Amino acid sequence: MLLSFLLPWNLRRSFLENQFGYKIHPTCRIGLAWIFPNRLIMEEGSQIGSATVCKNIDLLHLKAHASIGRGNWITGFPLGLSRHFAHQTDRRPELIVGEHAAITNRHLLDCTNSVNIGRFTTFAGFHSQIITHSIDIEQNRQSSKPVRVGDHCFVGTNCVLLGGSALPDFCVLGAKSLLNKNFADTYQLYGGVPARSIKSLSHDCKYFQRTEGFVV
Repeated sequence: MLLSFLLPWNLRRSFLENQFGYKIHPTCRIGLAWIFPNRLIMEEGSQIGSATVCKNIDLLHLKAHASIGRGNWITGFPLGLSRHFAHQTDRRPELIVGEHAAITNRHLLDCTNSVNIGRFTTFAGFHSQIITHSIDIEQNRQSSKPVRVGDHCFVGTNCVLLGGSALPDFCVLGAKSLLNKNFADTYQLYGGVPARSIKSLSHDCKYFQRTEGFVV
């Protein structure tokens, strides 16, 4: 792992593919970042910025033109023989980032269970958290639930998304909000602590009609 940092990117990509079995498209790039999930798939045009850490998860999958910015911390609890989460035989410690989606800078993502960021979604600002695991007080054990952020969504700065929550397609989560429910209504602005529906959003918003993820 340390050796790979000393190599130019083209050699580093080949080394990661040959040594760890990663699948990295020739158009992809990883900065000076510690990216070592069990499995890594980077499709065409995807990228990961410097100073990001990804470890202790089974899968990191960036679909075409998806991006993860600088200084993010992506971790979880790996599958194995540990007593933790032993009752959750279907748990998937993974992060899947959809086509043209972006996770910006300095966020914390706990992927003890599955985290799915939808197509053309922006996980924006700084210092947001996704927390998929907690302690089940009734059963006195560690437990986890997946988190899903839908397609064409916008998550504002400094938000918290808890296990079992979901932001539907074509929705906005306002800054400093706590998402702790599985919402279903699309084209909504959700916000607050805990988050609730604040108002409906027009289907004509140009953000929802993008054909490329980058916003000028």
